[in-house]
Amino acid sequence: MKRFAFSLASAGVWFALLTQSSLGEVHIAQGTIVGEVTPERAILQTRLTAIPGPVLDANQDIPGATGTVAFDYSERADFADAKRTYWEIVRPERDFIARAQIAGLKPGTRYHFRPVFGVDEASAKPGAAGSFKTLPGAGSAAEVNFVMGSCMNYNKFMHGDEGKASGPITATEEDKRLGFPAFAAMAELKPDFFVGTGDIVYYDNILNGPAQTLPELRKCWHEQFRFPRMVNFFATTPSYWSKDDHDFRFNDSDNESAELPLPATGIELFREQMPILGMGEKQLPTYRTHRVNADLQLWFSEGRDYRSPNQMQDGPDKTLWGAEQKAWLMRTLKESDAKWKILITPTPMVGPDDAKKRDNHANLGGFRHEAEVFFAWLKAEGITNFFTFCGDRHWQYHSIHPSGVEEFACGALNDENSRMGVAPGSRQGTDPDSMIRQPYTYREPTGGFLEVRVESAGLTVRFHDDQGAVLHEVTKASR
Repeated sequence: MKRFAFSLASAGVWFALLTQSSLGEVHIAQGTIVGEVTPERAILQTRLTAIPGPVLDANQDIPGATGTVAFDYSERADFADAKRTYWEIVRPERDFIARAQIAGLKPGTRYHFRPVFGVDEASAKPGAAGSFKTLPGAGSAAEVNFVMGSCMNYNKFMHGDEGKASGPITATEEDKRLGFPAFAAMAELKPDFFVGTGDIVYYDNILNGPAQTLPELRKCWHEQFRFPRMVNFFATTPSYWSKDDHDFRFNDSDNESAELPLPATGIELFREQMPILGMGEKQLPTYRTHRVNADLQLWFSEGRDYRSPNQMQDGPDKTLWGAEQKAWLMRTLKESDAKWKILITPTPMVGPDDAKKRDNHANLGGFRHEAEVFFAWLKAEGITNFFTFCGDRHWQYHSIHPSGVEEFACGALNDENSRMGVAPGSRQGTDPDSMIRQPYTYREPTGGFLEVRVESAGLTVRFHDDQGAVLHEVTKASR
């Protein structure tokens, strides 16, 4: 009965949206996002909406609208010699999202783009312009800087204690209109790109119960990406995205239960909402690697799609990555001649973490065997200057595994989702014997992000709070 009622309600919503778009009420409330930039390629994405935003409608959503979209892109800001992508008719079954993959770009070059949209091609007009810079590529020594954030909890940010805030409640009314302060702070640094390491939205931290149906799940993305600070930031900053438990299903979720949303829904919806692959692509994996410049290569792992059950006894047969991804990771690491090798992993591999969890590579009884074997393999193969950068944990830290592998955790993006971490040697943590060295963790909870700079002198990692203040800095010298 519930599913039948939902189907009828959906039909009514789609009819209303079709009526709105036929009257010309077509907007782009969530701006345009550029994803997966390489030296030669990029993905452009936008979503047609029935209202201009950023204010939500009576249902606390940004409803979509049918229409037609193409993208102009050019090396010139005036678009005098612009190329245009194919026209795409956006539809409700894809949440009114338009996505175009562009190729044949020049390395290390700034491109300007704009969506061209309307109810049809004849009425389409250009929207707000943005820009991005392609990666320099393996043949270039050009300097690179990027920023990294995680754990963007909308309800804690907007509703404080009512949203089950774990950290200091600092969001002002202006912040709640404009969005997370961290995006304004990151914009000041003019990064070449942004890395979102998972928990981009929280399906299970909703005031009136967890999001489970498709409209409820999509609403989490709509309300998050309509903030002006995010729209402005992503208009000039390309991005790379990974998912974790909260933007997959629910806290510490694996693929075992029948609780909604089902695993297949979580996998497909992340591919729908984030510009990682072509729209509708279901076969290509979301783990991938990108060579940034002569010195830096990044790997992005997938931590949810292929994992063994969390409650399975740890050992050689238990895997968080899956056999194919693990083989791919080892092969591509051996093949790389990059000086700095960074694995972006949604969950920690070093920690320490809470002793009660069994969700990640750092956890006792979790997936630690796979991590220990991997760290030993790195040492045996002589792979140096390798680091893990993780999200998931709501505190910032720099930790060093007994094998020498160093891990940097970006913490939570907003204050309200931050907390104090678990120290090496704590009986409440995953390192009771103090085997891990931890050169840094913050002294009090704060939202924030990581900044990474690769220059001729070496690699620098800076920990920032959500206002942009530098809390700590680590530099690895080139040699």
